[in-house]
Amino acid sequence: MTISQTSCRAAVSIEAEDPAMLNRSMGIWNSFTLGFAVVSPVVGLYAIIGVQTQVTGGGWFPALAICLVMQLLVATVYAELASQFPIAGGAYKWARQLGGTIVGQYAGVIYVCSTIAMLTTTAYTGGIWLSILFDSVSTTGGMMVLWGLIFLLLCMLLNLAHDRVFKITIALGVYAEIVGSLGIAVLLFLFFREHPFSELFQHLGTGSAPSKTAAFLAALAIAGWAFIGFDACSTTAEETREPKRMVPRAIFLALSAVGAVVVFNSAALTLSFDHDTLARTSATFDPITPLIASHIGAWFEKPFLAIVVVAFLACGASVVKYTSRIVFSMAREGNMPQRLCRVTADKTPRNAILTTVSMAALGLLLGLSDEAVALIIAFGTGGLYAMFAMTTGVGLFTRLTGRWNPALGELKLGRWGLVINLLAFAWSLFELINIAWPRSYFAGADAPWWQLWAVPLVLGGILSCTTLSILIRR
Repeated sequence: MTISQTSCRAAVSIEAEDPAMLNRSMGIWNSFTLGFAVVSPVVGLYAIIGVQTQVTGGGWFPALAICLVMQLLVATVYAELASQFPIAGGAYKWARQLGGTIVGQYAGVIYVCSTIAMLTTTAYTGGIWLSILFDSVSTTGGMMVLWGLIFLLLCMLLNLAHDRVFKITIALGVYAEIVGSLGIAVLLFLFFREHPFSELFQHLGTGSAPSKTAAFLAALAIAGWAFIGFDACSTTAEETREPKRMVPRAIFLALSAVGAVVVFNSAALTLSFDHDTLARTSATFDPITPLIASHIGAWFEKPFLAIVVVAFLACGASVVKYTSRIVFSMAREGNMPQRLCRVTADKTPRNAILTTVSMAALGLLLGLSDEAVALIIAFGTGGLYAMFAMTTGVGLFTRLTGRWNPALGELKLGRWGLVINLLAFAWSLFELINIAWPRSYFAGADAPWWQLWAVPLVLGGILSCTTLSILIRR
């Protein structure tokens, strides 16, 4: 045990009997619903459909399907690691365990920063839906930030409440997803379909992208947002019963279920609405509600908005829990202030939760500027794909050098494990570069140069600061 870990235990002993461990109160259903809520079909699809239509013009369905298949390979590597190392922090802890302390520090900083950006993005977009629900939508940056802060406060309260309250909220979010996402998609597909299936592959390159190739690559980059967050199951492994068996299953179930719903929903929406109508509504904050209300009826608008807000709240609360466990794990290892690994009497990492929400709230202030909030949104996706690339890369390197023996885990893939790991790393690296690639047609003609280079600039700044910190501490 290191000195930092010992001091953390001593500092926490006043508040809890066993500060080294979190409360193992989650079953397979709880782990699955957490992962499902973080990935979230409603949040994922409804957040990208407008951008996809504007940038690509249409025909982005194949890119979405390809992205899902490749992300399932990444999830397989995560499941393999989780079956052997089920501990709070997930990928951060794996990087430290397999790659060493310094690799773990880089992984932890990238992980925390990217999940904070993801939480900020969820709060910003969730705040917009919340304001629409209460008929208080505004295009001014100040009001959008205010609604985002209200949304973030609700997510914090759900995490600080009794564990049962959190579990009920997440379960309600999943039910809201089933009604607001899958249910409506089935309704549209069965009774309001207007186009043949060939419509799914039409209109590619008719948006702001200059060519079909550019549109397809942009579609892959945008689709990446819809399939992140499945790793939340691994960061809460320390709170899951029988984690070596249950966490890998939860990872697969969460991504597979969400992926199937997102792909089906995108098909149903594309086949049920005229292309020109989709393109026109995509320029608004809420491209979905008017379309669905026009088919089902205006009476359904408010209930639908309520369903979407519940789904967003479940997603936001889950991301708070997901991120706070990374912060907790880093603090326990001595890579963040010691007070962040303190837990309450019921073993809730309250300080880590408050710190996570505070950092996301500071990030929300960037919403006062359209350019700045675009930077946060871009890095939220790019940073997580950087983490995917690092995790699969460390896994591949240690597998090839014999430092990691996957056969010791519960999930045994044999020779296929190496093939899957190699493909997952290649995909993660490609998608990271694809997301980070500067695109003027994506950001807007008047966008400043630093917005185009948002992901490499922010990622480079984080790596530079981490390197400086390591050198100073050594």
